[in-house]
Amino acid sequence: MIRAKKSYGQHFLINEGIAEKISDSLSLQSQYTGLLEVGPGKGVLTKYLLQHDLDFYAVEADEDMIGVLVDNIPEMENRAILFDFIKFDPLKVFGEAQFALIGNYPYNISSQIIFRMLKYKEQIPEMVGMFQKEMARRIVAPPGSKEYGIISVLTQVYYKCEYLFKVERGNFSPPPKVQSAVIRCVRLDNPPENLNHSLFKSIVKITFNNRRKMLRNTMKQFLKGSPVLENSYFDKRPEQLSVEEFVKLTELVETYQKNKV
Repeated sequence: MIRAKKSYGQHFLINEGIAEKISDSLSLQSQYTGLLEVGPGKGVLTKYLLQHDLDFYAVEADEDMIGVLVDNIPEMENRAILFDFIKFDPLKVFGEAQFALIGNYPYNISSQIIFRMLKYKEQIPEMVGMFQKEMARRIVAPPGSKEYGIISVLTQVYYKCEYLFKVERGNFSPPPKVQSAVIRCVRLDNPPENLNHSLFKSIVKITFNNRRKMLRNTMKQFLKGSPVLENSYFDKRPEQLSVEEFVKLTELVETYQKNKV
């Protein structure tokens, strides 16, 4: 009997009904041909994902689990890939094709999974996944809420994110110390065009890392010497800004810096 490994953040889902519900949460299957599961474990979710008419693969970092997965589901013999998802290049499997991302994600790399999704956003129209409940709420959080922060803005600028349902501890073996929740992120039809993502990311990070300060103080390094800082708009704090306002703020900074040069 194989045991869950703390080093991989493993908590095996054992509730078949929840596994099927996660699989059924994929909503845009006409928009992609591929499907990638991250961290399949023993395959409780995998067997439902195989029922979709998609080019399906699973990435697993634990070599022992690959053996268990293939023993449990022989169809995974050539579909299970031994690799760390954080270093995995989906182009080697899907080429330029569109694919969805799904999984009962290891909690110790959950934010990194979101950032990998964002890296390949041009190929990933949809993501469904189980996260620690706290992380799930942060990803989908609206402006003004206490959970709204860096990962909320960086994700929602490209994806519409939706909280689907929570999953109690008893549905796992071993039970995690925290509650879990499943969310869905669907790529926006019209994301911001020509957004300087590097600058956008810097502004979002710096303002939220100083979330108690007004924008006037945190934006000085970007708008030094600009009279625009005297505008009452800069009395706001970062959690009061919508994603769209962060985009406009980035465009303002970019224009100012170009004109200054």
